[in-house]
Amino acid sequence: MVEQHTTQYGDRHRWKILGIGVAANASFAAVFQGLPTTSVLMRMNYNLSNDQLGLALGLLGMGIAVSEIPWGLLTDRWGDRRVLLTGLGATSIALCLFALFGSPTADRVPGPWQLALGLFFVGLLGGSVNGSSGRAVMSWFKKNEQGYAMSIRQIAYPLGGGIGALLLPVVASRFGFNATFAVLAFGCVTTAAFTWVWLHESPEKIRQDAGVRTPAPGDAGVAAKDASAARSPLRDFKIWRMIAAIGLFSVPQFAVITFASIFLHDVCKAGIVVTAGIMIVIQSGAIAARIWSGRWTDRHGNRRYYLIRCSLLVAVSFAVLALSLFVLGRLNIDNSLKLVIISALLIVSGVCASAWTGIANAELAVQVGIRRVGTALGMCNTAVYTALFFAPYFTPIVAKLWSWPAAWLMASLFAFSANALFRRT
Repeated sequence: MVEQHTTQYGDRHRWKILGIGVAANASFAAVFQGLPTTSVLMRMNYNLSNDQLGLALGLLGMGIAVSEIPWGLLTDRWGDRRVLLTGLGATSIALCLFALFGSPTADRVPGPWQLALGLFFVGLLGGSVNGSSGRAVMSWFKKNEQGYAMSIRQIAYPLGGGIGALLLPVVASRFGFNATFAVLAFGCVTTAAFTWVWLHESPEKIRQDAGVRTPAPGDAGVAAKDASAARSPLRDFKIWRMIAAIGLFSVPQFAVITFASIFLHDVCKAGIVVTAGIMIVIQSGAIAARIWSGRWTDRHGNRRYYLIRCSLLVAVSFAVLALSLFVLGRLNIDNSLKLVIISALLIVSGVCASAWTGIANAELAVQVGIRRVGTALGMCNTAVYTALFFAPYFTPIVAKLWSWPAAWLMASLFAFSANALFRRT
């Protein structure tokens, strides 16, 4: 029976699993990265201030953050399939309820706290997606493919965010936010259907459940690492230090994703079409950078070196963006030229800030072993989505109290802090 199942879902089936991982994360990325691209319309239709908008978008990230470790522990106990199906189904129901009762109409505009709490609840349910899909991908791929596979899985975020940036502002402006949330719900339901059909346990997991101790071909390194990972990552200080670095490094990424559109509209006077175009370029560049970095680090075996150098590059690029914005604000130049310069710097900074996440997840998963991947990724995502709360909440506050150059300089300082921690992992 074990041999038949292994043959039925053989080595090539891992690419379907990777496709599910990409689709699952893209469908939810369209929610938490796509909705901020409608921020100008959301601010207008919901009658929000920048602070209220930042709180609402931040609570979406906080909902994900507080649910990640419980979902990760549940993934290690229940398995990938059950958790992913449960999470996608529940998230789609929550988005449908948002479309029916949480969207502005001619007769009623939901209050800022109703919007914020609703997004928080969506985040709680959607937090199931990352850890469960990550565990599935890591269990199906061999050690020398895991960085590449996880980087491809991570392109789901710029892919979903790019689709959201292309689609959601148009839908929101033409059909309203009820249609916007309905479109997002449809994406989650579609992914759940593919998960039901294709997502199964890996051959190695089947062997373990059947009491067969021999690892699958090519997975000896993973099995050895797994055997040494008896201690929970929740008690490993080195793992927590790496997770802290990942959380700090996520702040620049989310600062761009959530408030670049507001920044371009308010400071650079860019229209919705231009703003959406710039965000699509950032997300497309992030996709290419993640795929390249995954393949490159798998070939060279240097994920830690990559994380150190990438965090330094991001810190420098955001510092240059802040300095350039400060200088250009004091020069009498044409606004279109200013838009071109700032957009180019923002694109470089945004792409670099999103290029590293698959590498970090793969390195973390290898350190803890396959049996603890769900828990470790849950811990990691708690830090990441805490940053998703912090970045949109405090970025407009810093910009309001001081300036937008100060806000981008704050992002640079977070990347420098992450660089210092990566050097100690």
